[in-house]
Amino acid sequence: MISWGISANSHDAAIAVFRHQQWNQDSTELLFASHAERFSGIKNDAHLNDDLIAYAKQYGDPEEVIWYEKPVKKTLRQMTSGQGWNFKENNIKKYLKSFGINVPIRYVSHHHSHAASAYYSSPFKEATVVCIDSIGEYETLSIWDAKDSNLKRIYSQSYPNSLGLFYSAMTQRVGLKPNEDEYILMGMAGYGNSIKYFYDILHTFFHPIDDDSLIQIFFNKPKVKLKHNLHKGCKWWKPELTSEQDMFDIAAGTQAVYEYLLKYISNWARWKSPSGNLVLSGGCALNCSANSKLKSDWNNIWIPPDPSDAGSAIGCVLAYYESRLQGNNLYTGYNIEGDYPVEETISELKKTGIVGVANGRAEFGPRALGNRSLLADPRRSDIKDKVNEIKRRQKFRPFAPAILEEHAKDYFEEPMGQHMQFTSRCLHPDSYTSITHIDGTSRVQTVDKTTNPGFRRLLERWYEETGCPMLLNTSLNIKGQPIVNDLTNAKEFAIMYKIKVF
Repeated sequence: MISWGISANSHDAAIAVFRHQQWNQDSTELLFASHAERFSGIKNDAHLNDDLIAYAKQYGDPEEVIWYEKPVKKTLRQMTSGQGWNFKENNIKKYLKSFGINVPIRYVSHHHSHAASAYYSSPFKEATVVCIDSIGEYETLSIWDAKDSNLKRIYSQSYPNSLGLFYSAMTQRVGLKPNEDEYILMGMAGYGNSIKYFYDILHTFFHPIDDDSLIQIFFNKPKVKLKHNLHKGCKWWKPELTSEQDMFDIAAGTQAVYEYLLKYISNWARWKSPSGNLVLSGGCALNCSANSKLKSDWNNIWIPPDPSDAGSAIGCVLAYYESRLQGNNLYTGYNIEGDYPVEETISELKKTGIVGVANGRAEFGPRALGNRSLLADPRRSDIKDKVNEIKRRQKFRPFAPAILEEHAKDYFEEPMGQHMQFTSRCLHPDSYTSITHIDGTSRVQTVDKTTNPGFRRLLERWYEETGCPMLLNTSLNIKGQPIVNDLTNAKEFAIMYKIKVF
C-alpha cells in the first residue's frame, strides 16, 4: 500500500510517500519526503508542482492521499474570521485532480497531524505533546497525552487566541516578513533589552495570567488569551519606534514574552500529564532559544526535524494509521548520487575556509544537516562576515556548528541535538565567534556515528587535520531562496557566488 501524506494549499507545501501494510502499525516506512519549494524554487511555496509529484512517483503512485487538515472546518473558520467564503479554494479533491492525483482522500485535523508527526517519530513510548502554531482550522494550542499508539487531546485553545499569530504579528512589526522571518526576530532578540518593552507587550496584547498561583497552574486551564485579534498584524503598536535599536528591543521583548508564556504552558502540561517526556510540535517549536528554557522542567525533550506544517505531510499519515515512524526522517529528499566528497571538501576548507556540499539525499525540514550545506572553518575570525555576505544575510546573524557528538560537551552545555532545535551555551565563545550568538549561545548540531556516515567522516577527517571537531554549517542557499536541491541548482550556486560545491 502506497500512501501519500500532503500538506499544501496554504504555505510550505510538502509530500511524504509511505509504504505500509494497511493497519499494520509496525510496517509504516517513509520512502520520500520533500518540501515543494525545493523543486519549484519558490521560497515557502504553498502549492504542489509537477516536478515534485513526478519525483515522488519514483517511490510509488499513490493509492490514497492523507490530507493534513480538515478543509470544511477551515472554511468555516475563515468565514467567521472575515476572510470570506473559500469553499472553492479549499476543495481538495479538485485541487489534487489539477495535478493528476485522483485517489481516495482521508482527512486528519491540523493539530492531530502536528502531534503525530512529533510523537510517532520520537523515541518515547509515553510522552506529553504540546503543539503551538498560528492556526489550524480553529486550534492554536493543543496538549496531548501520548502512550504507546494512542494520542489523547487533553486541552485545546482556539483562534484568535494564538501565540503563533502574536509572534508573526511582531515579526511584521519589526519590519520582517511574517510566516517566514520569525527566526530572524529570534536572532535579533539577542541585541535588544528584553525588559524594556516586556511588560508593555505583555499587558497590551494579553489578558492577565496568575502565574504565581499554584491553583491557577494545577487546576485551571492554561488559557493564553489575546486582547486583540492579531491576524492582520499590529503595526499600530508604538509607531513612534523606528530605529534599528528600537527593533532589537521590540524583538527582545517579544521573545521574552513568548518564553514566559511557553513556560507557563509547559508548567501546566508537566503537572497535568506527568510522563516526564515532552514532545513539541507546531511552527512555534522552531524557536530553539525558547525550547532550551524548558530543559530543566522535563526529563527528556523531543522535537522532530520539521515540526511546522510541512512536517504534517508525514504526521497526517502517522496519525491516520496510529503508526510509529520506522527509521529516521532526516534525509528523505532528492538524491544526488555519489560518494560523500570528504577529501575535496577538506582541501577546499584548508585553502579558502568555505565550501559547499550537495550530496546524497536532501534533508527534510528547514535546516541543512550536512547534505545540502555551506561549510566553513569556525576558527577564522572573518568567516562569519564572509558567509553572511555570500548568503545576503544581515551581518548580526551567527551560524550554527556541526560537531562530533563525543566532543560536544567539551565545547557546549546541554541541551543539544541532531536537528538544531535548541541553543546551547558555548564554553569558548571568544575562540569561535562565527558560531556563537551575542548572548554566548550556539544552535548546535551533534553528529553521531550512524545517522549520516558521509558527514561524520568529513568531521572526523577535519578533526584529524586540524584538532577542531566542528565546522560552521549553514544551508546551501541565499536569503529568500530555497536550499539547493539537485546538481543543476548546485552548479548554479557555485557559478553565481564563486564558491566550490562538491
